[in-house]
Amino acid sequence: MDNVRSSAELATVGAAAPPPAYLDARAEFAYRFLCGTGLEIGALNRRLPVPGWAKSRNVDRLPTDELRAAYAELKYLDLASVDVVDDGERLETIEAGSQDFIIANHFLEHTEDPIGTISIHLRKLKPGGVLFYAVPDKRFTFDHRREATAVDHILRDHEEGPAWSRREHYDEYGAAVLGGERDREEQDFAEQAERYSRELETGSASIHVHTFTASSFLAFLLKCRECVAAAFEIEAFSRHEEEVIAVLRRVGDDPVPASPPTTAPELVAETELLRTQIGQLERELARLKASSSWRVTEPLRAAKARLGGRR
Repeated sequence: MDNVRSSAELATVGAAAPPPAYLDARAEFAYRFLCGTGLEIGALNRRLPVPGWAKSRNVDRLPTDELRAAYAELKYLDLASVDVVDDGERLETIEAGSQDFIIANHFLEHTEDPIGTISIHLRKLKPGGVLFYAVPDKRFTFDHRREATAVDHILRDHEEGPAWSRREHYDEYGAAVLGGERDREEQDFAEQAERYSRELETGSASIHVHTFTASSFLAFLLKCRECVAAAFEIEAFSRHEEEVIAVLRRVGDDPVPASPPTTAPELVAETELLRTQIGQLERELARLKASSSWRVTEPLRAAKARLGGRR
């Protein structure tokens, strides 16, 4: 059975119109491909809006209260309640073959072995289940100074373990972040970047270990597919502004979708959820525009506007 719902089908359940453009490719793909019950890893303050025929549990490495303490910069935003405390890379508490979908937005770039992570996520899916990933396009973040991670590098991290490249990643990340705040031509920049990188490494800080552009992320997924014996198909792929989104389906028969909402109370509840999530996105956007990363990438956005939005 095909999980992709047509506009005619959506009309019969009171949700005929596709999600508004404001919600971009994330919500469009969610409405097209997500159904049944699944997980969302590390949502923090930005849960993915899912249709009424899909239910997700939020997974994170810490309980909600401890996450609030760990992410003080998000204190003015609403963090999603954590339903499952687990390592999102390992999902050791989740039974194999038990999930219809797994969502992990802005997560893979933090993993030292993304091929291994995707392999584990695939094992947790039912046949025909869906992996929903979004990663930042490094060209539009503080990572724009870094080179996109080569596929061979990621493959080596998978085959040999990530220890050989860990310090290199912290050095790249530290210089990129510090370079957004300081003039890179200052004589003491290298020394300060080295100190900052070592502080991050000593504290095992969660950083962007790997960086991607749209084309390099697609190349990575194709190599990953080889590594897992073609265990998934790429159902959808898109770049929308500063991020790249991919939907992968585990090979096998598609799972039977859950029944869509048909009663007025269910539809009202879903509408209220979307309104709440839009409000959270608006607050997050305001915070982003006030950040140093937004100021650093302003020239890139201005250049894009001058070019008339050509891709």
